[in-house]
Amino acid sequence: MQVDFQLGRPAEGSRIVVAMSGGVDSSVVAALAARSGAEVIGVTLQLYDHGEAIGRTKTCCAGQDIYDAKTVADRLGIAHYVFDYESAFRDSVIDRFADEYMKGRTPIPCVSCNQSVKFTDLLGLARDLGADCLATGHYVRRIVGPNGTELHRGADPARDQSYFLFATTAEQLDYLRFPLGDLPKPLVRELARDLGLVVADKPDSQDICFVPGGDYASVVKKVRPEAAEEGDIVDRAGHVLGRHKGLIHFTVGQRRGLELGGQAEPLYVIRIDAAARRVVVGPKSALAVRSARLSAINWLGEGQRDGLSAKVRSMARPAPVRFDGGSIHFERPEYGVAPGQAAVLYQGDRVLGGGWIEETVAAELEPA
Repeated sequence: MQVDFQLGRPAEGSRIVVAMSGGVDSSVVAALAARSGAEVIGVTLQLYDHGEAIGRTKTCCAGQDIYDAKTVADRLGIAHYVFDYESAFRDSVIDRFADEYMKGRTPIPCVSCNQSVKFTDLLGLARDLGADCLATGHYVRRIVGPNGTELHRGADPARDQSYFLFATTAEQLDYLRFPLGDLPKPLVRELARDLGLVVADKPDSQDICFVPGGDYASVVKKVRPEAAEEGDIVDRAGHVLGRHKGLIHFTVGQRRGLELGGQAEPLYVIRIDAAARRVVVGPKSALAVRSARLSAINWLGEGQRDGLSAKVRSMARPAPVRFDGGSIHFERPEYGVAPGQAAVLYQGDRVLGGGWIEETVAAELEPA
């Protein structure tokens, strides 16, 4: 299989830097880059070696992954370098993750990582190495349209990662390449087997790399011990219904773990009052949101405002919205919308941009 990396000049004499995590996706990207005839340099960032600390080797930043990346690079006959970015990752991703939980928000560290370490630090590193582009294993499509480079959803809906890349700027998009955007995951694994790559059947990581087993609370407590302070669980009128063992155990929309017996109807977390260390609960209907105000908006589609939809969670279906003055207004009440999450705007399959949700307006307070 041959891939056009759109280098703007013949591959011979060009240089491609590939971000190699040690997984099957980035390994296949490295192989496709090597087949193009360009000089290829594989780069792995040492971000957070939690795997070594807990004896777990399937997190994306564990030592095993660095070894796998090097093994693949050796197989392909390309250069491979490991750079220590643990400090930058801790400051821009882990600390922010903990601080967001402390504020009662729902953080998305993968977006922060792409926004800072990967598409800022790593992209700068690729430029310093004299590369014509930086290629990654993300399942998104980069399309050169009549008005410039566009970002589109991956062709495989089950693997699409465009939600996590909404903060990619137009300048970064010009330099980035996503060779897997048109491919389904089974074909990528088949390519890896045909190429004899040791990672062909390596399982995909299901966790955030620095959150082993999905235990967010333990990670936040380690970084911010005060996050485990107890507080009250109250209803919307402020009546105390119970106690909790730390805000880090709760996010908006959560039902499990409240341990509130004897209630007339199921209760959900509808708001977190971080200043008072209170978890506010209510019926499911109270979770319905009509609009949300966004901050740090990144826009990739100048002049595009019609036919918009928004995703407020990576696995959510896009919901029809109207974008106005930094806020999105849902055509129908939307559930699962919480401060700290990203709202990513689409026009069909094209990513127009997005921003961070700062506050929401309940549907019961803002009728259609």
